[in-house]
Parts: sequence; C-alpha cells; structure tokens
Amino acid sequence: MASNTAGDLAYDVLETPTLDSESPNLLLQISEQGGYAYVSMSVLAAAGDLRAAEATREMAWEQLHSGPWHSVLPVWRDAYSMACLYVAKLHHRAGDFGEALKVLDMGLIMGGTLLRQDLHAAVEKVTAKASELRVSEEEQGEVIVGGENAYHEAEVLGVLPMKSLSSKIIGKRSALSLEGFLCDYFMSGSPVIISDCMGHWPARTRWNDMDYLKRVAGDRTVPVEVGKNYLSSDWKQELITFSQFLERIQSSDCTSTLPTYLAQHPLFDQIHELRKDIFIPDYCYAGGGELRSLNAWFGPAGTVTPLHHDPHHNILAQVVGKKYIRLYPASLSEELYPYTETMLCNSSKVDLDNIDEKEFPKVKDLEFQDCILEEGEMLYIPPKWWHYVRSLTTSFSVSFWWSNCGGSPAS
Repeated sequence: MASNTAGDLAYDVLETPTLDSESPNLLLQISEQGGYAYVSMSVLAAAGDLRAAEATREMAWEQLHSGPWHSVLPVWRDAYSMACLYVAKLHHRAGDFGEALKVLDMGLIMGGTLLRQDLHAAVEKVTAKASELRVSEEEQGEVIVGGENAYHEAEVLGVLPMKSLSSKIIGKRSALSLEGFLCDYFMSGSPVIISDCMGHWPARTRWNDMDYLKRVAGDRTVPVEVGKNYLSSDWKQELITFSQFLERIQSSDCTSTLPTYLAQHPLFDQIHELRKDIFIPDYCYAGGGELRSLNAWFGPAGTVTPLHHDPHHNILAQVVGKKYIRLYPASLSEELYPYTETMLCNSSKVDLDNIDEKEFPKVKDLEFQDCILEEGEMLYIPPKWWHYVRSLTTSFSVSFWWSNCGGSPAS
C-alpha cells in the first residue's frame, strides 16, 4: 500500500514510548540468553536499517520455534515484539502501511506482553493513515454475511451425526437472571441455552454487514485453520488478512474445498474495534472467579469442532448464524475414548460424523443432549463436558471461558 505522498510522511514517525524506555533492560536480558547477534542487529535497526530490523525479527522468530511453545522464554517473545516495532516503524516511514500493519499484527499474535501497548497504539495510527490514503471505491450497498449459505431445516439431519435431535434437547431459558443461572445450572453443572440477552450488543447488527467487517478489520492479519478439523491429516494453519478470510467465507463450498476457520483465536485482544461490539455476560462472574479467555470462532457452513472437553466454564454466544451442538457429561469420559497423548487428551478418538462402531462400541448407546443454537442465543457448557460443534450457516461465535474461586462445582 505504498503511497506517492510517502515523502510528506517521512517525519511522521510511530511513537514507541515503552520500547524507548524498556529497550536497554530488554537487550540486557537478551544478551544474558546468548542473543548477542540480535542485540548487535537491533542497534542498527533502531538507527533505521530495514535489513537489520528484518534480521532481528528472523532471529527472534527462530527462537519462538526452537521447541514447544510453552518452553519459549518470555524474553524472546518480547524480543519478537521489539523487532516487529522496528520493522513497522520503517515501513510506516516509507508510506508502506499495508506491510507495517501486517508486521504489527504478527507482533500482537506471536509477541510478548511488554510492548503490547506500543503495538496497539501503532496499529491505531497506521490504520488511520491507511484509511486516509485508500482510494474510495464505488458504493455497493450492504452485504449481508451468510446470505448464500441459508439454513434449511429439512436438510439439517442429512449432515448431522447419527441420532441428532432425537434425544434430549438442551433446555432454553429466556432472559435468565443471574440468581436463576447460579441456582439452576451453575451449581449443578447443567447446560442451558439462554435467549434474549444479547440484543444490546452492537455485534448483533454490525457483524451481519460485510462492509463493516472489512472496514474495521479488513487489512488485519489473522491466523486461520484450513481443513476438516484439527484432528484431520489435511489440516493446516495459514496467516491471511481478514478481508481474504471473509472472501473465502463468501465463496466457500464445503463440498469441494477445504473450509477456512478462524477458530479459538483471541481476536478481540488483537482488534479492539471488534471488542467494542460485544460485552462480557454477567453469567461469567458466577463463582467469583475471573475470565480466562475470550475467543472468536468465525467460519462458513460446514466447519466442525470435533468432540472434546475444556477445563473451564464456557458461555458460547452465537452472534451470527446457527450451529448444531452435542454435549456429553464429564461422567462419560472413558466411554468416549479420549486420546492418551498429552496434547490431545481432551479430545475424543470418535469421529461423530462417521462412527466406527467396531472400534468404539460404547458410543452408539450413550445418552447426550443436543440443540441448534440460534442467532442471538448463548449456551452454557459446564467444565469438562464433552462437546461437538458444527456450523449450519456462516457463523460468528464468541466463547467466554472463566473459572471460579473454589473450583468447579461440576468437576
């Protein structure tokens, strides 16, 4: 997105007050971890050498991928953020706002917390400059998300797992009070659908408008999953812009192409404009604990999250579209054949879309609860309850995970 007016912007620098004050101490910590080459290159990067800045980013990137993610030292995550800021500042100075924004997003996605405020401030400034210079396109009117992936009730059972919607349907409560939630569901560890409590969310109207989504987030880089699901051999991850992701959703035909899914990503920590469109439900304060994570689940019809369980209380808010969800209680864990590998021990070996009854004979007769979660509804999933999720239309969902002080009543 280079501009002819780049020369006019040469002195319009990105300010990085945290980086300026913390860099001596951060470089000292990097030196103590043997990062002498990084420190040498960072001095040149700070002086305006783009090749040196890219070199520091590459060095930090290699450290981030030197072993399991949990074993990466926090100082190298901060080093990656530092390098991203140096690179972005130089792209910004040259008027190449698209590249600057891409690098800043990588800093937010992969970097540490030390320089996060600088990264967000830089994103805000770069985005504003990019908007000023973007050529105005012809107005095309409002594009409704998911218009081509309409939901047809008569066709649903043909794509859902065996016995779907024939057993116990998850109960639904309208505008459930916090006291009612605590007494009737939280304390007993029982799932429930809650309706009529998202009407005040700006997301309920804004996220149905493709033009709005492209305007506030289109140039941002996001990680997506491509393939049937994370247990499949064809599964992979990519980094694309949010506009490219939306285009894939609009053109997706899950019968001939692999679906692209923005799944379990802390999108709202990265893109603050979208965070303003939602609110934390009061139910997430039940138990006196704290919110653990707030994640986005955006994708076309046909995306599947295979049968698994999570350690926290979960409110799944269905903002756009519809999803089929099946739940099994935690007491049935052994009958659901969990993986023995540590990384996948919360996932079931059973593919509900194609159950191998010889290999998994116990599954066929297990009792479960299921539902179709409609647009504007929330589903409470207690800790360690197994759940399978399939999008029936283009779907934008938000999950709120939280823990309570005294441990889970359901665990």
